Amino acid sequence: MKEDIIKSFNESSNLIRESSSLADEIERVIISIIDCIKNGNKIILFGNGGSAADAQHIAAEFIGRYKIERNGIPAISLTTDSSIVTALANDYSFDVIFSRQCESLVSNNDIVIGISTSGNSKNIQHALETAKNKGAKTVALLGNYGGTIKDVADFSIIVNSSNTPRVQEVHRVIYHTICEIVEQKCSNL
Repeated sequence: MKEDIIKSFNESSNLIRESSSLADEIERVIISIIDCIKNGNKIILFGNGGSAADAQHIAAEFIGRYKIERNGIPAISLTTDSSIVTALANDYSFDVIFSRQCESLVSNNDIVIGISTSGNSKNIQHALETAKNKGAKTVALLGNYGGTIKDVADFSIIVNSSNTPRVQEVHRVIYHTICEIVEQKCSNL
């Protein structure tokens, strides 16, 4: 059992270390988020399962605080309204649960972040396409070498692994880094 525990820690830390190569793309995303906030726009996030929880976590960090006291940063997680999600899934299809919300809520120059550890979630892809058509800047936080979504978003941050738990762990490091730097740069807005 102890060997399995050590193996898990080593897999996670090795993938986190390898993913530092994503710094340039992460920096571009941070700059876009800061511009979005300075221009009075908002951040919209979504994902399925654990990625839905991550979308909610990120929105909470922006609206509340990450480390320092500051004004709230406008962020919405599209996974939090179970009535909307279940109505859209029931009346239309699970594939449109986020795109239909993007159709209604996204404004020009918003930042829209879709999270998919598989890189192949149809509802994430459709929502990113819809958001892009509405004039938003789109960010895909992906695993599985990017899957089919990698070419859809303006920015694709791809964790090169198909091991879902390890991808989620790296995603958490990435979005905590984004939250920390955005908060530092926007604390006086």
